[in-house]
Amino acid sequence: MSLNAEQIGFFKTQGYLLVPGAMDVDLCARVRDEMWAALPDSVALNREDAATHTGPFADEESSDDSILFRQGHRWLNRALGVSETVIDLIYSERISAMAEALLGGPLRQAVVDGSPMGSEGPAWPGGPTDPALANEGARGVYCTLPYGAKAREPDACHTDGHPFQLGVVGLIDDIPEDGGAFKVWPGSHRRLYPTFQLRYDQPRIPYYAHLPSFKGIVHTDAYLEEIEALNETVTPVECWGRAGDIVFWHHRLAHMAGHNYSSVIRQAVLADFWKLELDQYRAAPPDGDMWRDWSGAVQNNDGGYSEAFAARQRLPD
Repeated sequence: MSLNAEQIGFFKTQGYLLVPGAMDVDLCARVRDEMWAALPDSVALNREDAATHTGPFADEESSDDSILFRQGHRWLNRALGVSETVIDLIYSERISAMAEALLGGPLRQAVVDGSPMGSEGPAWPGGPTDPALANEGARGVYCTLPYGAKAREPDACHTDGHPFQLGVVGLIDDIPEDGGAFKVWPGSHRRLYPTFQLRYDQPRIPYYAHLPSFKGIVHTDAYLEEIEALNETVTPVECWGRAGDIVFWHHRLAHMAGHNYSSVIRQAVLADFWKLELDQYRAAPPDGDMWRDWSGAVQNNDGGYSEAFAARQRLPD
């Protein structure tokens, strides 16, 4: 299965594409099993007892390990990003063919039992290991525990800092509306792309203990202003659905992990796609055609789609 012209046109214009039923549901179940099997026995979270699923993690059950992370309502297993099951699931022939329809090829290939995300890179005080150096697989399995009685919070979008071209989030279990699913800000990739200094990467300031005021990714004033405007004026799309559903998203698309106000754990696999030539143009300026490194099918598409298709993609009126 590849992508048709309408799907490609919608992605080009809106920066995301929902594809129901793209993943093998049996493999989804196996990944869920592996996620639960990796949870230490000392953690109160019990798969069979839904009453234990509401967060946050207790302090003594938390882990700030960048590969096996548990903190607040977030439960991340990046080690599974290089497991054979996860790679077979999210880098299947079917999904890879769709990614090639958008990017062209050849694409970077994931490595079973390779180096997982978070295994290298400068760790920011109070934050995760970033950038994702030496990641040879998917990002991993990312879960969000139900918020329970936690007060509702406003949505706040961001973009990712490490170099890649095409992101994908795959649901490995059913996720209801308001259940912590990935959220995207339609069309934001076209607004944000010219505000970056580099085409696929970002400048970073190292952390120095004796000079603590500045650290991390350097954003332009234009980017910060646009992010603020997006939060104020654009209605995000919540990518909830059934186990096996995926969403593709452009690397400069504004997004966030949704707040989980449901009673079930949000469970998803996150991964990236990029062409082998990424290193040749990741530091080039973002001037000219933003699609020049993508497939001919994307470059030649006029970005059109029907109202009926937009409705199926949950695009706000």
